[in-house]
Amino acid sequence: MKRVLVLGCCGAGKSTFSKKLHSILKLPLIHLDSHYHKPNWKEPKKDEWENIVHNLLQKQSWIMDGNFSETMDVRIKSADTVIYLDYPTLKCFWRVIIRIFKYNGRVRSDMAPGCKEQFDLEFLHFVLTFNSKNRKETLKRLESAKENKKVYIFKSDKEADLFLLKNRNCRTSLTKH
Repeated sequence: MKRVLVLGCCGAGKSTFSKKLHSILKLPLIHLDSHYHKPNWKEPKKDEWENIVHNLLQKQSWIMDGNFSETMDVRIKSADTVIYLDYPTLKCFWRVIIRIFKYNGRVRSDMAPGCKEQFDLEFLHFVLTFNSKNRKETLKRLESAKENKKVYIFKSDKEADLFLLKNRNCRTSLTKH
């Protein structure tokens, strides 16, 4: 694993999982949200965003978390491993609610400067409809990628944690020899 893409609904835990994987693999960590958003949640123009993603993909190795379906195909193509946190909508929604209360008015470490966590009905609607609008297409893309990529689909934190544990144990045994 040298180029790992982590996908999933908002609130699935992409950033948390990526941070844990980063601590094991020691690969550069890229939170796409921190590159996409400008202060006060301003969005880049389409060509500007595509250039940003293109430049990020040029790095030799990375762990990259984020969805952004308009650039997903090029990111999957550049990755050697894709991890999809395919968690239930209500679990993701609940985590987003908790995150809003925990970080309200502050910028999280995986976000761009000036993007304070806030209560936003439009975003909550996005979270509630994310899986119904995107899951089927994401699974289709991942099925196609399985031919030449490692693809992992986790349905629970337990499955994701087991994956991390196996990789931690594998890394530990490699460094002992």
